[in-house]
Amino acid sequence: MICKAIQKLIDYGIKTNLITAEDIYVVRNRFMDALSVSDWEDCSADSGEESIDEILAPLIDYACNKGIINDTAGNRDLFDTKLMGLLMPMPREVIADFEARYEESPECATYWYYRFSKDVNYVRAGRIAKDLKWTYDCEYGRLDITINRSKPEKDPRDIAAAGANKSSSYPKCQLCIENAGFAGHSSHPARQNLCPIPITVSGEKWALQYSPYGYYNEHCIAFNTAHVPMKIDSAVFGKLFDIVEYLPHYFIGSNADLPIVGGSILSHEHFQGGRYTFAMETSPIETEIEIDGFTTVRAGIVKWPMSVIRLISEDKQALSACADSILTAWRGYSDPEAMIFAETDGTPHNTVTPIARRSGESFVCDLVLRNNLTTDDRPLGLYHPAPELHHIKKENIGLIEVMGLAVLPSRLATEMVELEESLLRGDNLRENPALESHADWAEQVMRDHPEFNRENARAIIENEVGEVFLKVLLDAGVFKRTPEGKAAFMRFVNTVGKEK
Repeated sequence: MICKAIQKLIDYGIKTNLITAEDIYVVRNRFMDALSVSDWEDCSADSGEESIDEILAPLIDYACNKGIINDTAGNRDLFDTKLMGLLMPMPREVIADFEARYEESPECATYWYYRFSKDVNYVRAGRIAKDLKWTYDCEYGRLDITINRSKPEKDPRDIAAAGANKSSSYPKCQLCIENAGFAGHSSHPARQNLCPIPITVSGEKWALQYSPYGYYNEHCIAFNTAHVPMKIDSAVFGKLFDIVEYLPHYFIGSNADLPIVGGSILSHEHFQGGRYTFAMETSPIETEIEIDGFTTVRAGIVKWPMSVIRLISEDKQALSACADSILTAWRGYSDPEAMIFAETDGTPHNTVTPIARRSGESFVCDLVLRNNLTTDDRPLGLYHPAPELHHIKKENIGLIEVMGLAVLPSRLATEMVELEESLLRGDNLRENPALESHADWAEQVMRDHPEFNRENARAIIENEVGEVFLKVLLDAGVFKRTPEGKAAFMRFVNTVGKEK
């Protein structure tokens, strides 16, 4: 039985061109060693249409049953990555394949590399497919809503093991280049199936890889091979434009560099990008503006829930300088009437979330103005989801949400199902600890939808969740979508230019 399971994985490796027939004996012996199998029974096994998760499952079960690994979610992930690592080509081979395809076209190269990353199970396509996804149409376009179910929940036994283990600083973080081939442990994921592609960004050594739990097509990460912190400065725009020049079919953006409005890993410089069109990209400029000293740059305020200035030019040097002039002005800008403070007690608050892409021969840069000010009644951030929205979204609003894709917590996958049934039964949600946080919102939903029934319940709930996400984005906007907010936005614009 185990020999047949091993053979099926070998067959998968051949079909996906990870190995060739000449590699079979070496790969078989590696698998036998990893699984403590001493004898081999000749057999044939066709992987057929089975997914890589289905092929790996009996091998992981065998390792658990034989005591090779403890049966926890963390150990299973470590071991299945170890097995996939035994199918991995050497980095020089992967890089050579990418570069050969890049000579055909950048699209050909990234299409191949993304498929390769799924074939080796670094991109966990089977888990990503478990995410719940739908869209919400509003005046700003079509927002994407995702409930994240792909990242595995932490097993308490894995948490305990991580706490008992001696801490290690290698690799320094999960974005470091040293992760490639790393075996992992209880507090750091295995990466034997990771092979980043080297790229050059502003003369520096960077690398490209895909997110193992991507939220959209070809969700990539570009990162500095040096462990240096995130920083939004004059150099960041040239870096973004270098990448979209190299991969003109991708967008690329950076999380902001301050807590609350920044990304989850501020200690390592990196960007996120991919081959996907977000609602913000398709939103038009609603107010044309001119930026002083930059006649070759078209500029305007974007019709979007958050506060966005769009810059467009074929001259990427001029575009970088223009973006930097706006960043510099925003860093030091305060408007007490609009509750904008550049700093309080020496703590800076203003930054931007920059996103770059190509449009024909032009470079496009969207600058999303951010501020991480906190107040006594909004301790998580004044420009953060309001407390009454926390039952749906309490987490920080990062790059992906800024562009119009909600990444909602996994708890909602079960809560929305329970909520639907409870509303259909007419339950008192305030008596249910699991659903109590949704009570005020749900009661308003029922008042707004007297037609609520079993046939339309799910669609109504999904639409109302989309409405909450729109409110989240409006909350995150530093200048509100009101006459007063638009006037305040123009006050800032007037420090760098004027309305056209």
